[in-house]
Amino acid sequence: MNNDVGLKNNAPNKSQYPWLRAVRFSLLGSLASVFIALSGMPVGLDRRAIIYPVLSLGFLAILWIPVAMAAAAGNETVLEGMEARKRGFVDVGVGALVGLGSTSGICCLMVLIKNFDLRDPFVNWSPQLLDLLSYRQNISVGIGIWLLVGAGLGAFGGLTHLISGFSRRLILNFVFAVIGVSVLETIVTDLSEGFGLAWVTDLMYYKRGGLEIYGALFVGIVSVTVLLLLRRRTTTTRERFNSLSLNDQSRVKFISIIAGSLSLAILPFFLGKITNELLANVGLFVLLALGLNIVVGLAGILDLGYVAFFAVGGYTTAVLTSPDSPGFSPELPWPIALIVVVVLTGIVGLFIGAPVIRMRGDYLAIVTLGFGEIIRLLFLSDWLSDWFGGAQGITNIPGVEVGFATIKGTDPRSVFLLVLFFCAVAIYVSWRLEKSRLGRAWMAIREDEDVAEAMGINTTNTKLMAFVVGAVLASFSGAIFAAKVGSIFPTSFIMLVSIIILVVVIVGGMGNISGVIVGTVVLIGVLGGPKQPGLLQEFSQFKLLIYGALLVWMMLKRPEGLIPNIRRTRELHQDEFLQDAWLKGQIDSEEDNADSNVRKEGKNL
Repeated sequence: MNNDVGLKNNAPNKSQYPWLRAVRFSLLGSLASVFIALSGMPVGLDRRAIIYPVLSLGFLAILWIPVAMAAAAGNETVLEGMEARKRGFVDVGVGALVGLGSTSGICCLMVLIKNFDLRDPFVNWSPQLLDLLSYRQNISVGIGIWLLVGAGLGAFGGLTHLISGFSRRLILNFVFAVIGVSVLETIVTDLSEGFGLAWVTDLMYYKRGGLEIYGALFVGIVSVTVLLLLRRRTTTTRERFNSLSLNDQSRVKFISIIAGSLSLAILPFFLGKITNELLANVGLFVLLALGLNIVVGLAGILDLGYVAFFAVGGYTTAVLTSPDSPGFSPELPWPIALIVVVVLTGIVGLFIGAPVIRMRGDYLAIVTLGFGEIIRLLFLSDWLSDWFGGAQGITNIPGVEVGFATIKGTDPRSVFLLVLFFCAVAIYVSWRLEKSRLGRAWMAIREDEDVAEAMGINTTNTKLMAFVVGAVLASFSGAIFAAKVGSIFPTSFIMLVSIIILVVVIVGGMGNISGVIVGTVVLIGVLGGPKQPGLLQEFSQFKLLIYGALLVWMMLKRPEGLIPNIRRTRELHQDEFLQDAWLKGQIDSEEDNADSNVRKEGKNL
């Protein structure tokens, strides 16, 4: 009896706020704010307005931190059988304190910039940064504004734990709709002009960029209204779809894919050259990502030299089609040259894959990285300059003859349609391979190569097939790239291309075709490729920093990607699934059922 009372008295109070966690997130937010400020983002991105003249992209790079830290400080993991902490207005108060702590770093940074000159170690330590952070006011006024803004945003982050999940969804939908429409200004403007609705965007956007205040309110209200109207309809449609038979579900999916493909084929005719150029670049990276998804996502082979196949496809196309090819110039038509490109790139895939096929993990990654650099340096070397032009590359590459027209880089619309066709081919091939016996063998090797080999899978040939298929898909992108640009140089195939494609596959969702496409659209479309601009050209000098931070966050919080593959998710979260099953008593009940079945069989015998 006394022991029970003692246990009750020593039990933790569930209504007590985790103050140590709040202090930790305050310090983390403070450090993050200072790091972003000294990285140059506020000054470099201040030219891009989100809501004119209230909010710019430079300030948004810092203002999200107090909200995110306050919301994260109030999160808690409630396992099965445990009691959740009682929520209250203490969450709002502590959120305000976390917001104050997150912006205190900015206040200290302003004081330090005012009194000390540390530009030698910190390049962005400048009066321009101080002027921006102080809102072009006195430093005391700037500090007061930051403290008020931090407390308000932190209180809002804490308030999100007191409202319902649907209310949180409405708020997030409002915020992201405003930011998204502002970021996608180029595409929205092009579409409005194509459909004769330019007057709508003239009212929404400021003439120098960014949404007007009433334009932002209009976009947010429309997004919330659409979400409210579609809430029940979406649920009803999902339930109706789940009630269909498998054949009917497949038929609906097929019709949806056809409708989406037709929409994408029609879309370029309503867009301008800049947007079509952007979509063509995204399509090229989709081709590369689909190929690497087979190698990494399905077969589990970490290939860091994937750009080599991209380079082989581009240079082979240039040699076979350009009249200025230095050593060998047959001037073949592009469709015929593509056949040679596919065969030759497949052979290169076998050549690279054969020596490294028995390696695993880090060793495999380092060796493939070395092969990728070897291929680039061979194209750059003076030894093969009589064939590939060395540092001068190969120029005067003709466009793609399709009978009734010639597809060149000067017509981004036709290039995008060509890329779209090859993306459709690559998607179909990837989908069929994933569902085939070969695809299941790839996934078995990815999960456990030793077990797969013990089950009778020829792991050597199967992994070589992954290299060959990935190389062929990359060669499509290289062939189109050479015809699009009209010239090709070794600097277009640096190691960074392989890294960015790998980041795209990981962020989108390894092993999932839809995830890879979404990851490419989000990263390449918004931030841009290694040398290709995205929608936010202001991010050109920060894209690698953002890629790295996003990759770290994805590995820690969502390793399965934005749109994960179901089997991949189960592999990564197997421990969590087993823990939940144990806490719910499913494992014990299964064992008890098995024991009872054994007893019954024994009695029958």
